[in-house]
Amino acid sequence: GRLRRSDMIPKENLRSGDRVRAMIMEVDTTLRGAPIILSRTAPEYMIELFRQEVPEIEQGLLEIKSCARDPGSRAKIAVLSHDKRVDPIGTCVGVRGTRVNGVTNELAGERVDIVLWSEDPAQFVIGALAPANVSSIVVDEERHAMDVVVDEENLAIAIGRGGQNVRLASELTGWKINIMDANESAAKQATETDTSRKLFMEKLDVDEEIADILIAEGFTSLEEVAYLPLQEMLEIETFDEDTVNELRTRAKDALLTMEIAKEENAEGVSQHLRDVQGITPELIAKLQEAGVHTRDDLADLAVDELTDITGQSADEAKALIMTARAHWFTDEAPETAAPATVQEQ
Repeated sequence: GRLRRSDMIPKENLRSGDRVRAMIMEVDTTLRGAPIILSRTAPEYMIELFRQEVPEIEQGLLEIKSCARDPGSRAKIAVLSHDKRVDPIGTCVGVRGTRVNGVTNELAGERVDIVLWSEDPAQFVIGALAPANVSSIVVDEERHAMDVVVDEENLAIAIGRGGQNVRLASELTGWKINIMDANESAAKQATETDTSRKLFMEKLDVDEEIADILIAEGFTSLEEVAYLPLQEMLEIETFDEDTVNELRTRAKDALLTMEIAKEENAEGVSQHLRDVQGITPELIAKLQEAGVHTRDDLADLAVDELTDITGQSADEAKALIMTARAHWFTDEAPETAAPATVQEQ
């Protein structure tokens, strides 16, 4: 077996010939001598250790849904019980912590937080941020992100040393998590309200009063105004049917105008970039606005840079970047951006 330094738990001092446990990650027959690639840092290794320590997992009564690790320091696992009589957290901890300690001792004292998995993403994130107490949470489905509000006493706990707690919680749940206190949340909400107000007043050609009514009813985008079922909009006491129909018509017209402008602005984007698997018109618009015009521009981005631009999850961004880089390993010639079309005024 071959155990690379990067697959060893930090501060472990192992020598050739030592007897250790590890996870078989792959078998590469092109390698000389030791074709079996091992790892002690992979999340899958921790899952397998728990499987050996907790018989209920092997029996199918419990399931480990996900795992996130900072090898040698701290980890989080999400567990789900398929039997109402079995407490998932208590079962994994064991009597006096014997089961979880068995895993911890194997991993050089790596502390493990056991989290109850939930189908509700917000509830899952709240559990993943333990031991911090969450005051409120706002889910942004479009950006696959959550704004989590905690009080001053829990702010440092939620973030963790060096951001460790929130980073592991984000990896465990697959959601981008933004930790903030009440003041930051209020300031952000005020900014978003002001942005929505300006959007409605400009695109729908309405006064501030109408815009504020829409915001108070939970509208944040033109799409919601245009395509929310008519009956639901008629439930707004302030609006009659004529007003609702007029707002919906104006919203649809504004969206059509914006879509046409978006297509015109994207003319400087290369065809190679448009053809990258997973690229949508919405992503093209965001990339173009950020100055990404070619497939190579996309390939040169780091994962965190792309997530900031598009709001995607880290896994989605990584997959898109790797797809854009695929042509680097072929004989395909470098590309250039398509020339922008100049229109006569």
